[in-house]
Amino acid sequence: MRAPLSFRSIAGVAPRPVAAAAIAALAAMGAAQAQVQPPAQAASAAQDEDAKPRMKDADQTLDRVEISGTRASLQKSLNLKRNAAGVQDSISATELGRFPDDNVADSLSHITGVSISRTAGGEGQKVSVRGLGPEYTLTTFNNRILATDGEGRDFAFDVLPSDIISGADVVKSAQAAVMEGAIGGLVNLRSASPFDQPGQHGVLRVEGDRNLMSRLNGGKLSATYSNTFGKEWGVLLGAVYADRKVRTDTAGNDGGWTRNPISDPAANWTGNAWGGNIDPNGNGVLDPDEEGLIGPGQFRVGTIQEQKRRTALSGKVEWRPSDAVKVVVDGIKTRLNSPQVGYQQSFYTLFAPGRWSNMQIRNGVVTGFTMDNADPEQRLNPELLNLTTHRVVDSAVYGANVEWKASPALRFNGDVYQSTSKRHSGGQDTYTVLRMNQPNVTTVQLTGSQVPSISTTFADGRDLINGLASGQFGASDFNTHYLGLSGDNIDDKIRGLTLNGAWTVDRFNIDQIQFGVQATRRDKHRDLVDNAINGGENYYSGQYAINVGQLGGNVLDQHLSPPNFMNGVSGSFPRSFLGFDVPAYLAALQAYNGQPRPGGGTYDFSQAGPVWNPLQSYRVREKTTSFFIQADLSGDQWNADIGVRLVKTKTSSKAWDAKIASLTENGPFNYTAVYADPVQIGQDAEYTYGLPSANFVWHFTDQLQLRLGAAKTMARPSVEQLAPTSTTASVAWGDFTQVYGGNAELKPYRAKQYDASLEWYYAKNSALTLAVFQKDITNQITTSWQTGVDIGVPGHLFNVMKPINGDKAKVRGFELGFQHLWDNGFGVRAQYTRNRSRSWVGGEERPLEGIAPATSSLGLLYEKGPWSLSATADHTDDFVSAINVIGPGFNERAKAITWLTAQASYEFNHWLKVSIEGRNLTDAKQEYTLGNGAITLPQGYNRWGRAFTIGASIKF
Repeated sequence: MRAPLSFRSIAGVAPRPVAAAAIAALAAMGAAQAQVQPPAQAASAAQDEDAKPRMKDADQTLDRVEISGTRASLQKSLNLKRNAAGVQDSISATELGRFPDDNVADSLSHITGVSISRTAGGEGQKVSVRGLGPEYTLTTFNNRILATDGEGRDFAFDVLPSDIISGADVVKSAQAAVMEGAIGGLVNLRSASPFDQPGQHGVLRVEGDRNLMSRLNGGKLSATYSNTFGKEWGVLLGAVYADRKVRTDTAGNDGGWTRNPISDPAANWTGNAWGGNIDPNGNGVLDPDEEGLIGPGQFRVGTIQEQKRRTALSGKVEWRPSDAVKVVVDGIKTRLNSPQVGYQQSFYTLFAPGRWSNMQIRNGVVTGFTMDNADPEQRLNPELLNLTTHRVVDSAVYGANVEWKASPALRFNGDVYQSTSKRHSGGQDTYTVLRMNQPNVTTVQLTGSQVPSISTTFADGRDLINGLASGQFGASDFNTHYLGLSGDNIDDKIRGLTLNGAWTVDRFNIDQIQFGVQATRRDKHRDLVDNAINGGENYYSGQYAINVGQLGGNVLDQHLSPPNFMNGVSGSFPRSFLGFDVPAYLAALQAYNGQPRPGGGTYDFSQAGPVWNPLQSYRVREKTTSFFIQADLSGDQWNADIGVRLVKTKTSSKAWDAKIASLTENGPFNYTAVYADPVQIGQDAEYTYGLPSANFVWHFTDQLQLRLGAAKTMARPSVEQLAPTSTTASVAWGDFTQVYGGNAELKPYRAKQYDASLEWYYAKNSALTLAVFQKDITNQITTSWQTGVDIGVPGHLFNVMKPINGDKAKVRGFELGFQHLWDNGFGVRAQYTRNRSRSWVGGEERPLEGIAPATSSLGLLYEKGPWSLSATADHTDDFVSAINVIGPGFNERAKAITWLTAQASYEFNHWLKVSIEGRNLTDAKQEYTLGNGAITLPQGYNRWGRAFTIGASIKF
């Protein structure tokens, strides 16, 4: 659903009335994509507006009318919502092979209660529902669980081209007949059926796009073919190829902010000043007025460039040999190939005694200082930071479904499927740093901008900013430094089997009894490949650094001055920078093998190369079996369902443990650990829960109805939290902590949830709805902390961290929706969601991280004759993205953002249509701050720019 716009100021300044009106006028033109569709068991009732909402025969389908445009889609959706058993909203395709947005998550963001996070290029990736994060959401395709390419269960929607999706349902209330595993909401993606539009149909669509900020282009070609052969056979095929280049301008504070400790125990802050407490007067003592003093640790600015190539094939074959039998075999296979390269300039300003001078302090923050120490390790050495991400994801879902009407009163449905996801990035992600080696004097000034102002003058008279802009720096000005090579290989395979039935009763107000059993087996493997485990990341740093000029002339191969780079961000900092090709750099290091290495011996790249890291690798197998029974009831003015779902889960996990054999101190906060051979360890666990649910709908009149629902729900822990992995990597910088990443004994999040929805269908294709909800969550996963633990390292006691169940949370809120379609072609759609999320960790109340307290949207559309025009503004309020970052109350916040899209199309005739779409028309940026109410610090910045897509489609 195109989301309602709330004109809240991002920076606390009210928008001008004229600007607000202009945005509203544009936004309102679109609200056409938000559709509603009940769970699959009840979807067939939608076309009969006067029918009582109850489950119908499984082979009943919607009238075979081609959906063309947003109005028809909205009309269908409103009927579906009206006849649903519970609270649910949906998005449907506007025509065969055409989803409202190029990205499924972007379309879901128009639905009440849904918010999304964005990845490089501004594309939607993760989905949150009703104030709860992606880990509380379950994503399925045709009611089959989707495998994921990350460590957890939360699905990355950017792996799926929207062209292969015909609809998406967000199920917010619970039923016994609906798959368990979600507390926030269940997102079910749907594929089309060839019988949706009987006969032969085909669409060929071509698109080209351009981003105005980056001046990068892209394109997409998609085709869909559907045909039915009589009433028995149907086939639907689809193919998509897309190639798009995107750029994200970014700034951040990777090294974090340094904050001195506070002696008062009530402050609960022992400091994080690894280099030493910030000491303005240089007396070596933490004076009372220096307690809690804050200064920058490291900041960086640059650009991320990504090429997103997507391919997808989809197919479905349906066989209906009789009115009693329907067989469907379908599948999708996709590949996302999206390598990222981040070119950034990094400034490591961390305080150390003698490193800062001429400090300026305001409101407890060091806002300016000079770095002029002659010691090469104390001065500022500007760095070239190159981050690459190798992300190639292969996903597939295949399945077969059979419906059989055994008798007029008894029906069965069986489904079997396999869902897989594979991403092999082991050792192919890089975090590589080249460090400038020239004496200099640097001043740093915090100005309130997202990037501090920096001035660096080298001893030979060159200036960093002007020198980078004019090409005065070359390979000999840099030394090798940090060489991080990492990445994981993830294989996720899910197999599922379902057998459901329904027995028609039609007595004692009981319409039917539904029952069924479902079994799944999930096998998720992760193998981390990096060079942290073997110390290879520092093989070419410190005293072992090599002047890059000695490696040949192919390393520094780019001089970057991106168009429109960091426009709108004030301050004096480099806006041009050098880039280096990582494969060429690694090849040059290998070619340097055999050269003398300080301290004896010769350079050998194999000593720095990535190896399998057993401490962060695991195997998890999860078997689930569930049984349900549900009674569907109805009376003269009401309908209801009541049931229970019994769920049993068995988990078997394996990981590896390697003891520290020896520990060498290289200097302050610098240790090298040597590990013994890894030993495999395993854990097994199981749990069984009963999940009752009840839903009730009272029809006051034909136009006004009230829904009530109550249920117990659950969401399983993230997969990686079930594996007993552990790491002591932090000993490298002097932090003696063993962190356990998982624990197979973890129980799922559990919740009691309550829903109520009042719906007024006051006119044809129009409605005003209000829904309220509450979720009381227990078994929240938190972290246990033990100090002074002997883990077998002589002379050292460790802290031990481990995930455990124990905390709780409460979420409550309301959703307001409005839709009105006029006969003259105009329409309006608006919605607003407000939630309040609270959690308790160790008895301390905290906000849930990453959840916006309010989302809204406003849209208008006009669709008549050959013209279709729409615009939608989706607004996400500011929210807490991380808590207690540098002490209690110092939270990271994401600023509010409004995402404006607009579309226009013209249909020349029944077979040719052209369209244009604009995305992020207000050039919205995502900005992060860190503060406690009295102090506000810059924490992060991402800008994606405006983009336009021109397309043409041919139908036959």
